[in-house]
Amino acid sequence: MSEPLEVVFVGLGYIGLPTAVVMANHGVRVHGVDVNASAVERIQRGEVTIVEPGLQEQLKKAIDSGQLTATTEMQHGDAFVIAVPTPFKENYEGDLSYILSAAESIAPQLRGDETVILESTSPPRTTQTLARKIMELRPDLSLDGEDGKPVVYFAYCPERILPGKALEELISNDRIIGGSTPEAARRAKEVYASFCQGELLATDDVTAELSKLTENSFRDVNIAFANELSLIADTLGIDVWELIELANHHPRVNILQPGPGVGGHCIAVDPWFIVAADRENSRLIRTAREVNDGKPKWVISKVEEACSHVESPVIAALGLAFKANIDDLRESPAMNITKDLAEHVSHATVLAVEPNVSELPKGLQGLANVEFADYQDAIERADVILLLVDHDEFKTLPATALKGKAVVDTKGLWR
Repeated sequence: MSEPLEVVFVGLGYIGLPTAVVMANHGVRVHGVDVNASAVERIQRGEVTIVEPGLQEQLKKAIDSGQLTATTEMQHGDAFVIAVPTPFKENYEGDLSYILSAAESIAPQLRGDETVILESTSPPRTTQTLARKIMELRPDLSLDGEDGKPVVYFAYCPERILPGKALEELISNDRIIGGSTPEAARRAKEVYASFCQGELLATDDVTAELSKLTENSFRDVNIAFANELSLIADTLGIDVWELIELANHHPRVNILQPGPGVGGHCIAVDPWFIVAADRENSRLIRTAREVNDGKPKWVISKVEEACSHVESPVIAALGLAFKANIDDLRESPAMNITKDLAEHVSHATVLAVEPNVSELPKGLQGLANVEFADYQDAIERADVILLLVDHDEFKTLPATALKGKAVVDTKGLWR
């Protein structure tokens, strides 16, 4: 690779933007590319497009220094890092269209000797699919130097960051480096060594892909266990959070916390990629997904029960993000629950509360009985208070504010 290192980030969303900023502020020349023109314009002005603590200051530093630029036009670099969405289709197989679109944009820029790194969480063998696509588009290049053709190197290096702690964890977390060849892994390690202080763990690309899916599937199975316990505890009339707290005092037990379901683009999606890869042998993983996907229906039934004595109930749905203190609504059970309540609870008004966004999300717009509300106003007006996300703002609510209200607390915040 040439010096100084130049890296092109394809996708400037929840993963791409923080990673590009951190890399730029560690001395790498970074070109950020995204198809969203308005987001690119904001980034060029040093304005963040996502909620992430500390990102605003770090973005401004990277832009002002000239180490980071943003554009809608694909650039050339020594390395390309693809961080685009990978949703799943109706049959739960991965939708690779964004990755293949990125491949089509990158292919004309290649001259040989570049490294193409996929970060997007993907089904097994996606990196191989990406490589084949680029080789089809560029038959003058090769994966191994065959016939003297210039080589392009491919690797899979999944992100492991926690939203809300992205800047810290990008630097400190260990990183899996999955090369399609040992040389590809070596080159990819050079890219991440520019900023990552964690251990860089080299392996092959397919193992790296399955490792990422395994990490999130482990958490999904654990949460499913907690969610199933919450159903049983409700039937028995006991406090599931006390139950789990007591069980976790065992030195080898670590049960996660129940909630209204599981959301986000990782834990709610990744297990299905494993199921799709081997449907016969993924029975436990599939069952865990079904348990977690079924939890919102149970929450809705509890709200309906709480509304049964009110002719035209007002429901305050507190939290729309998929987890606390972020603005990420992807695969959020809170969003789906709020929408379903508005559509199916007779004569209900739903007050949607999300302190991390500035307007009613698109998925709830057009519903005449849904209002975007401040949480204090929503609590005052509500007959039923449904806590869906344990944002910090909700933790300070005085007990007196809940007096006379029916409460459905899916997070155990007001026990």
